[in-house]
Amino acid sequence: MNNDFSRRVAAVTGATRGIGRAISLAFLEQGATVIGVYGSDQAAADRLRLESGFGEDVLRLKQCDVADYAAVSRLFAEIEVEFETIDILVNNAGIRRDGVVAMLKHDDWQRVLDVNLTGSYNMAKHAVLLMLKQKYGRIIFITSPMSRLGFAGQANYAASKAGQLGLMHALAKETARRKITVNCVSPGFIETDLITSLPPEQLVEYKKMVPMRRFGKPEEVAAAVCFLAGERAAYITDSVLEVTGGI
Repeated sequence: MNNDFSRRVAAVTGATRGIGRAISLAFLEQGATVIGVYGSDQAAADRLRLESGFGEDVLRLKQCDVADYAAVSRLFAEIEVEFETIDILVNNAGIRRDGVVAMLKHDDWQRVLDVNLTGSYNMAKHAVLLMLKQKYGRIIFITSPMSRLGFAGQANYAASKAGQLGLMHALAKETARRKITVNCVSPGFIETDLITSLPPEQLVEYKKMVPMRRFGKPEEVAAAVCFLAGERAAYITDSVLEVTGGI
């Protein structure tokens, strides 16, 4: 059973590729108006606009670096003028710049934290200020099992995803009385560009780690997000929903 998001406005970061694209399309198909936020990939934004079949009346694509606080402030000023508030925020934007700690460049450490964690704070802070006006909201962070597994060479990514969990725990307690829920969805190995571009031998090893012996699909992550964003999840907050095939 699908949710009815026909009167809801959902903002999705990293909205034009992979998991974010699937989330955006799932919301659109269930009646939501989607504000799709993307960083620098204009071609992916153009493809989503062209291939989705949805017009600008329900799909608004906005370019913004979520790590830039001033840019996010300007984005939400535009959103407030156009929509007054938003009902759903999905913090999906994320990057990886791998390297073992001893050799990891400071810029690579900082940029991953800036986008994945500070970007989540920037978006969530501004969203909460709008949601408080209507005493309703759904905030969902797309985190990762790397927050607890911590693969070698991914210290910055793992730290950023663990930080999202801490942010969720605190924000959920701060907003619960205002009917704003805050949760995480934690995808494992999902069939996106990040996975399919890896060497075949590495894909084989990763698949062996998954008890279900397959990679997940972006649409399966989107289904989990839509559930937490819907009315039937009104009593769920400060929780992590794993979509990992059992990792």
